[in-house]
Amino acid sequence: MERFSFEALRGLLQKTGKLTVAAIRELVSGSGEGQSDGTLTARGRLARLFDAGTFTETGVFVRRRSDEFDVSDADEFEGVITGWGAVDGCLVYAFAQDLSRTDGAVSEAHARKICDIYRLALENGAPVVGFFDSDGAYIPEGVKALAGYGKIMKASAAASGIIPQIAVVSGYCTGAAAVIASMFDLTVVAGEGGIISVNPPFLAEGAGEAEFASETGVAAVVAENDAGSVDTVRDILTVIPENNESPLPLVDTTDSPERATDLSFFPADRDVRKLTAEIADDGKVRELYSGYGAELEAAMISIGGTPVGVVALGGKLTAAAARKAKKAISVFDSFGMPILTVVDSDGVECSGTAERSSIAAELAGLVSAYCAASSPLVTLIAGEAYGSVFTVMGSKSVGADAVMALEGAKIAAMKASSAVAFLYNDKISAEVTREDLETSWDENVASPIEAAASGEIDDVIAPDEVRARLCSVFNMLSRKSRSWNSRRHPNMPL
Repeated sequence: MERFSFEALRGLLQKTGKLTVAAIRELVSGSGEGQSDGTLTARGRLARLFDAGTFTETGVFVRRRSDEFDVSDADEFEGVITGWGAVDGCLVYAFAQDLSRTDGAVSEAHARKICDIYRLALENGAPVVGFFDSDGAYIPEGVKALAGYGKIMKASAAASGIIPQIAVVSGYCTGAAAVIASMFDLTVVAGEGGIISVNPPFLAEGAGEAEFASETGVAAVVAENDAGSVDTVRDILTVIPENNESPLPLVDTTDSPERATDLSFFPADRDVRKLTAEIADDGKVRELYSGYGAELEAAMISIGGTPVGVVALGGKLTAAAARKAKKAISVFDSFGMPILTVVDSDGVECSGTAERSSIAAELAGLVSAYCAASSPLVTLIAGEAYGSVFTVMGSKSVGADAVMALEGAKIAAMKASSAVAFLYNDKISAEVTREDLETSWDENVASPIEAAASGEIDDVIAPDEVRARLCSVFNMLSRKSRSWNSRRHPNMPL
């Protein structure tokens, strides 16, 4: 690819005899948006992200200062394109590292352009999307380039929890750039061409590739290719609020809030992902971190047009699942998205491997995320909820606003088989079998009616009314705010 340098400008001047701003812009902009295989240029990524004709570039003519140690063409334009535009009509800021200019290398000026975009995004309360595709730091600048990375890190940290940040790994994202991309709320990796790793990928087989990033939890989403990753970001931006104080966007749907949910597959087919899809408007689920902690689903859906974050456990609660749930709850709550927790689990993973994976600390982090959340919290016990799982997965005792259970759900400190073996072995006789005692446990102790009688479950509902009830409760909680509790003083009696 041709490098867009001042040497090229001098060539244009010699050829045409004049140098206009329009000519410079044409040269700086380059040509083409990408290839038919889904590979895009830096400008092609921005063109695909923003609504047609809305992108406005900033820092167009910024270039690094050359010195005697430079090894590339003198005075090349900076290897990052920055600016703002509209995505589905909403303001969004973005930067796209441009491999065709200084190999996308991060320099002092490169970092300054990105930091300027962050300043604008924070002051105007709008998301930042970053496209990472760079060969690394601009080595001749030495410590100034390294400081540039630090300044971007500080800008991202300052924006965390205030505005959404979505990283798109379109090409190479290694070293400090991998750290920056991982600081973003969500990281999308292009399945073809996206590489993210702190160390060089060749040091560990497969490290940095999209599948590896998915399995290790670095990638929230792995898209098919470059173009698909941009489309994924546009879709995510339709359901996530613009900042931590903006109202929830309204998601377009023709799906009726009163539609009966068909959960006939459950619990015979205990697939919480199928359950989530049945609840969601039009069955559309945007799953996050699908390759990590697979027993738990983290996703974005809408219910009755309201964006909702989902944390659905379908199996043993592992350390990875707890870590994944904690991350998802943190992201959803940062921007005021309601959170639906779905539970069908027979308990916490019990093994030496689990203990060596610091499962106690991970469960502590999960509980802390629920306790700290100020977003609407709704929990559905879809199947089983035994032992600590019931407590830590969004129970009322850790902050849930509403908890419902399906008819046939089982909630208890132990499964019937374990409880009978632990408590009632001496009661087994020719007249009273183990099966009789287990049935009695399920019907009397583990019944959702019993949990509801204690006040820990608000209602026991039929499978076909799940969607309607969830629409109703999320609508009721739509104005939830802890700020209502602040007051000047109580009213005094006459």
